[in-house]
Amino acid sequence: MLLIKFLNDLFKTGSFVLEDADGKIHLIGKVETKNPIKMKIHDKKLHHKLVLHPDLYFGEAYTEGKITFENGTLSNFLDLALKNIGRQKTNAISEVLNSLRGSYRYLTNFNFIKKSKMNVAHHYDISDDLYFLFLDPLKQYSCGYFKNENDSLEEAQKNKINHIIKKLNIKENSKVLDIGSGWGLLAIEIAKQAKCQVTGVTLSENQYKFSNQKVKELNLGNQVQFKLMDYRQVKEKYDRIVSVGMFEHVGRKFYKIFFKKISEILKDDGVALLHTIGSVNSPRNPQPWITKYIFPGGYTPSLSEVAGPLEKSGLILSDLEVLRMHYAYTLSNWKERFLKNKEKVLKMFDERFFRMFEFYLASCEMAFKHGDQVVYQLQLTKKLNATPSTRDYIYS
Repeated sequence: MLLIKFLNDLFKTGSFVLEDADGKIHLIGKVETKNPIKMKIHDKKLHHKLVLHPDLYFGEAYTEGKITFENGTLSNFLDLALKNIGRQKTNAISEVLNSLRGSYRYLTNFNFIKKSKMNVAHHYDISDDLYFLFLDPLKQYSCGYFKNENDSLEEAQKNKINHIIKKLNIKENSKVLDIGSGWGLLAIEIAKQAKCQVTGVTLSENQYKFSNQKVKELNLGNQVQFKLMDYRQVKEKYDRIVSVGMFEHVGRKFYKIFFKKISEILKDDGVALLHTIGSVNSPRNPQPWITKYIFPGGYTPSLSEVAGPLEKSGLILSDLEVLRMHYAYTLSNWKERFLKNKEKVLKMFDERFFRMFEFYLASCEMAFKHGDQVVYQLQLTKKLNATPSTRDYIYS
């Protein structure tokens, strides 16, 4: 079977047992493993589809229950698989299909305001209760900052917020803009800690409602406000601008517009911080399963794709930090909390949704652990002296 050859060529480290749709048993891998994971295929079509386009069909098959595991979990298998694949491509055929799909998507994907709002609703407006099952109390749906691998999720997210506040070097009574403000707790923490005025903008109806309710509960209406609007509609100028986990939804065609808008609304002595997932590889096509089922319109850029539009905007890249393993630790925490709350999830959604979301969290965790995904924090200014000349102010 072509699938067996493909898998044996792919798995150079470790091994697993494959039971195909005909009930035949195959040992996959060069080195035998004690008590190997067993993967069972329940649909004969997958014998060919997994060779043709594994980047799409494997996730679909797991979601539909056509692939199951024994003597181990999906995470165990993905850990082994991504350890072998690393930052490379799975096979030439799949890469051609990814390229064709990616090119079509690039030509037809226009993240204008209406389309952006629809993309946001697809993921963020399904249910606040779902996300609150696995997020920390500050509702940070982005990478934490782990000073130690064993930090709790709560500690890591507080570290992230504090790190961002330090990098922004906010002065008291400054006007701060949070682009893609989520459930609002980052904006609220900035306002409380830095004693400044913060405006958050979001396209998510659910997050907008939650954020405003939180401001009322905390009696912070004189410091914090939220607006249901696109970043392209912002006109006012700000001393500080922050955007965490939003740039992934901008779309490659709109990077120039995004940075031009930041330049337009940032005061001359201002500081902006962009926190985004990115790739350490050269530009490549979007991961097909993630863009089809989880983040339509989403894309995590290579640094080279950001550099050109940034330079043309007139902004200065005053500092760049690469967070490497932090998101793997974050996703591991989210995934474990999600799995522990399976019964609660199934009261909201069906088994198919549960498997889909499990695959999303587990596959992303392994992409950050073994693949090309990292988090970039770009500090942007208009003047060379807008921030201190060393990083001491960040860590003091």
